[in-house]
Amino acid sequence: GQTPVFPRILGHEAGGIVESVGEDVTELAPGDHVLPVFTGECKECDHCKSEESNMCDLLRINVDRGVMIGDGKSRFTIKGKPIFHFVGTSTFSEYTVIHVGCLAKINPEAPLDKVCILSCGFSTGFGATVNVAKPKKGQTVAIFGLGAVGLAAMEGARLSGASRIIGVDLNPAKFEQAKKFGCTDFVNPKDHSKPVH
Repeated sequence: GQTPVFPRILGHEAGGIVESVGEDVTELAPGDHVLPVFTGECKECDHCKSEESNMCDLLRINVDRGVMIGDGKSRFTIKGKPIFHFVGTSTFSEYTVIHVGCLAKINPEAPLDKVCILSCGFSTGFGATVNVAKPKKGQTVAIFGLGAVGLAAMEGARLSGASRIIGVDLNPAKFEQAKKFGCTDFVNPKDHSKPVH
């Protein structure tokens, strides 16, 4: 369902330092350490004020939009022609331009090369478990896919008190790592000739 616009600068996970801010920006200042988030918060719409949703009316993820929201223009060019943005972050670049609502200020002592996964991989999986699925203590949880997002979801299930956490993945080598995040059982669908539910 996407209508990709090209050329564009991809990338959505990163950690960075604010180089400059627009004239109306008061929440951040040059030198602040930040994480970009592709589902930002305007802090004023019903979704931003809700405890159940983070799908901001203004800054929700939009893979088709390749420009800044304020004026509908790109901030990147090459040889005078626009290069489009990607999900409001475009982090595969040395510098990027991001709406202030899509930046989270972090502690400057946090190592940027480590906390960068918090801008998507960890927060997506952990948040989906803790804030959406909300497993109760003692329940069984199944996690499909044991990459960064899956392991973060597993950590959320473990901290929520799930008694059994089933990791489902096609790569059996991922099971050992998943045990460190609370995985109690592993299922590889390729090991079964009929549905395993």
